[in-house]
Amino acid sequence: MTAPLIAVFNGPNLNLLGLREPEIYGIQTLDDLEAVCVEAAERLGIAIDFRQTNSEGELISWVHECRGRAAGIVINPAGYSHTSIALMDALAAVDLPVVEVHLSNIHQRETFRHHSYVSVAARGVICGFGFTGYRLALDAIAEIVEQES
Repeated sequence: MTAPLIAVFNGPNLNLLGLREPEIYGIQTLDDLEAVCVEAAERLGIAIDFRQTNSEGELISWVHECRGRAAGIVINPAGYSHTSIALMDALAAVDLPVVEVHLSNIHQRETFRHHSYVSVAARGVICGFGFTGYRLALDAIAEIVEQES
């Protein structure tokens, strides 16, 4: 039996993990985060497609590619959380389970970060737990996929 594929998409500026605002995002890098996700995927018996982009259009295209290819999506839309109705629409259109994840607690930050359009299309949101949030998101999406298969 083939392991279900989960897309793990990361939005803008996450390529700067370890360098950008380490007091908020920590000192670990995007490569470190990918390793955490690969380890979690192996434990859960799922496959992941881990990607990062600074381009909203590219992120939306990746979401579209998931239709018929992936069993679910874990997404850290980063700054697009608060601005992208187009990303919300794309996530809703692919009709897949989505878990939104953020490294920081967006509700303890600037007021404009308190609202996420992406949350409208997500089954759940995990924020504020750093890299652990991705493990929790993968646990959640794996359970959702198993229950719905």
